[in-house]
Amino acid sequence: MNQWMRDIFDANQANNGGVVRRATRNVATFGASGGGLAGLVAEARRQGFHVIETGDQIVILCNSGVLKVHC
Repeated sequence: MNQWMRDIFDANQANNGGVVRRATRNVATFGASGGGLAGLVAEARRQGFHVIETGDQIVILCNSGVLKVHC
């Protein structure tokens, strides 16, 4: 995990059960030295978070609760 990814998981939203969103291209560009999307997913999984990819966005749900998708 590189500093860019550490900053994501150290953000207030991540520490308070919020939502963090990043553009897919930024994850690929700035997160490359930290394993890119696979590295981001691995860290989210380690913390018990959920990661959703939709369109050109990566959304991290910083909560370990049950995930229900309604539509």
